[in-house]
Amino acid sequence: MAFEKPGTEVDGAFQRQALQGLAFENTFGGATSFLRRRYTKDLTGVHLAVTGVPFDQATSHRPGTRMGPRAIREASSLQPCYPPYGWGFDPLTEYSIIDYGDLAFDFARIQDFPETLRAHIATILDGGAGTLVLGGDHYITLPILRAHAAKFGPLSVIQFDAHSDLWPDDDPARIDHGTMMYKAVREGLVNPATSVQIGIRTECADYLGLHVIDAFEAHEIGPKAVAAKLRAIVGQTPCYLSFDIDALDPAFAPGTGTPVWNGLTPNQVAVILRELSGINMKGGDVVEVSPGHDPAGVTAIMGAHVGMELICLYCRGLQEKGCA
Repeated sequence: MAFEKPGTEVDGAFQRQALQGLAFENTFGGATSFLRRRYTKDLTGVHLAVTGVPFDQATSHRPGTRMGPRAIREASSLQPCYPPYGWGFDPLTEYSIIDYGDLAFDFARIQDFPETLRAHIATILDGGAGTLVLGGDHYITLPILRAHAAKFGPLSVIQFDAHSDLWPDDDPARIDHGTMMYKAVREGLVNPATSVQIGIRTECADYLGLHVIDAFEAHEIGPKAVAAKLRAIVGQTPCYLSFDIDALDPAFAPGTGTPVWNGLTPNQVAVILRELSGINMKGGDVVEVSPGHDPAGVTAIMGAHVGMELICLYCRGLQEKGCA
């Protein structure tokens, strides 16, 4: 594989012409779009749009995830100069992927936020592209699921998380990152029978029919067995993959709002995601990266790598459908 001579590319987020291809900017310079993709709102011919949602007004503990999209984009500058290792194909070259920029919303009108986000995602889906969302706290997954369910019907959800986010909450006006999955199930956006939560290690009184592979089981049976269970449950149903960074142990992802010990390791996550290749993924997100609590930037690096793996999963699905 040929690499470009250093010093010939800069600010590809604005200057690159093609939507496809690797990027060879200096990792330490230039505009930091996700994976050096072009910033654009033009969805013509786009397979996947990455968009940031810098919202953290639904947190129950430490704030700061509003800075997550920016930090993940910066961390991702290490990755786009070569194909993702071990996948056997290069989604950045074979598929048109853009950075759609961040959601614009009035931070002082929180009551308007859910519909603003739902409409933002619906615009991308209606344009024919899939979505990868960089959060932001985990509440954002609820409006995103509303947009996806309107297009694809009730979805299977694969949720990596330390928490179930199933706290009972029947008040439609409340915006809370700990109740978003409860509301998603109650609204009929999620099919519990084909949905799975992985890495759970906090108490939940009622999982509302969702399957659970908690952290203890994941450690005991190993990542390939976890992935096999996931595939058996989800099958080829349309699915959405939501990755809360606190699914990882805080030793590997300290920059998050509600860290819990005994979490998953990067190796376990990498193997599980790789073993899910071929699922019918319609969209995904990486949430709860709070860079202010991680001066070394490790958590954002984890988020960027998870984001790349989700791109691979999504594009592998396109590949298997013959889309190019």
